[in-house]
Amino acid sequence: MSTYFHHTYHNHHDCAEKLKSALFIVGGIGENDYNLALLHKTVEEARYLVPQVVKAIKDAVTRVIGYGAVRVVVPGHFPIGCSPIYLTKFHSENSAHYDELHCLKGLNNLSIYHNDQLKLAIEDLRTENPNVVIVYGDYYNAFQWVYRNAQHLGFDVASVLKSCCGAGGAYDFFLGKMCGIPGVPVCANLDERISWDGIHLTHKANQYLANWIINDIFPKLHCKV
Repeated sequence: MSTYFHHTYHNHHDCAEKLKSALFIVGGIGENDYNLALLHKTVEEARYLVPQVVKAIKDAVTRVIGYGAVRVVVPGHFPIGCSPIYLTKFHSENSAHYDELHCLKGLNNLSIYHNDQLKLAIEDLRTENPNVVIVYGDYYNAFQWVYRNAQHLGFDVASVLKSCCGAGGAYDFFLGKMCGIPGVPVCANLDERISWDGIHLTHKANQYLANWIINDIFPKLHCKV
């Protein structure tokens, strides 16, 4: 980031002036840490990572503010209990382990715990930086909104938790035969699925998520229009 600034702006004043109209998104931090932990450990063990991950995010926000950022969006995490990769790995015959959307409660509670701790960190950042607008990006509820409105948005309700590109099991996902491996099929209509490969979302799902998030955060950014 600092290299980009040095090559893009003429001097410190020029940089500071242009950053006044810039939007920083400090997100995606910790996702792979949780992914790696959940592939090899229990959900409870993965919870121990939350304080470290949240601290890393807070430090990153502090750093971009030090560069001159005055508007920062800090995204939370998705409800990972709705992802085919984890629905497959943590499959349970006990219906009590699932919520009304057929997502795994324990994994979604991990996301909620992370997000709650992140919101507390954001409150601290706001106190420490009263002249900076810091907004929480509610990826969790944006994702839940897409799921709850799947039929209205044109997704195939019967396949809402299945991968488009993948094979095996109830969710068209198997770690040993993931999307991209020869012979792994792709669904007939990509726009009817929320999950692309069991881990990442489809373009259509991302579009609806982005629209929801933009509508949610825009009034909070105090932008001049």
